[in-house]
Amino acid sequence: MSARTSRLKACWRAVRAVGHVLRGLWIIRSEFGRLKPDECALLVREWSRQMLRIMGVELVVRGTPPERGPVLLVANHISWLDIVVMNAAQPARFVSKSDVRHWPVLGALITGAGTLYIERESRRDAMRVVHQMAERLRAHDTLAVFPEGTTGDGRQLLPFHANLVQAAISAHAPVMPVALAFVDGATGGRSDAPLFIGDTTLMESIWSTLRASGLQAVVTYGQAQEAEGRDRRAWAQALQGEVAGMLGLAGTAGH
Repeated sequence: MSARTSRLKACWRAVRAVGHVLRGLWIIRSEFGRLKPDECALLVREWSRQMLRIMGVELVVRGTPPERGPVLLVANHISWLDIVVMNAAQPARFVSKSDVRHWPVLGALITGAGTLYIERESRRDAMRVVHQMAERLRAHDTLAVFPEGTTGDGRQLLPFHANLVQAAISAHAPVMPVALAFVDGATGGRSDAPLFIGDTTLMESIWSTLRASGLQAVVTYGQAQEAEGRDRRAWAQALQGEVAGMLGLAGTAGH
């Protein structure tokens, strides 16, 4: 494919994606207030799947997503696209760093879908969010967190922060490890197109994703597990090992 054709394809995808985002905002504002939680989740799943189709991303799901809560999903973090991918596989209420709410257009959509925000630099705010998460788990919600705290390159995992795992311990809820990967469908190798790390801006990452061909988003669900007497640090480290194993990574950063 020529560079010009690739740019034209990306531009067309971008136009359709913006329209789909605006449609999502309209659905949230006009429909969510009168629908049951299960009905909202269905709308989120179908909207997310359609967004992936518009962007030319094929969704591949391995393992069995949880049918219902309470459960805390813990996943590695690669891209701004991770939330869309996980919602396309099985909708969840996400816990995300506070600057996500300020992303152009996408921030309003993510906020409208019920995301819980955390000021990661503030220990007091972390405590607030942990209590809020525990309440939602007791109400049988499905929550999802990225315990690395930031995006990585997918080649190794950053240490899993243990604070948010405390919510599952407090609520006596299971935790399910989830592994995310982006793959070049033609070669089967890792794709760097959606990476959002280092000096890469959000718009640069989105443009790179829009220009990609044959991109697959692979979501692998592990087995839900209980704390079994482990404290949050021991459990977080064990979960990190589970996700690393699911990704086929020999080692992780920080260990």
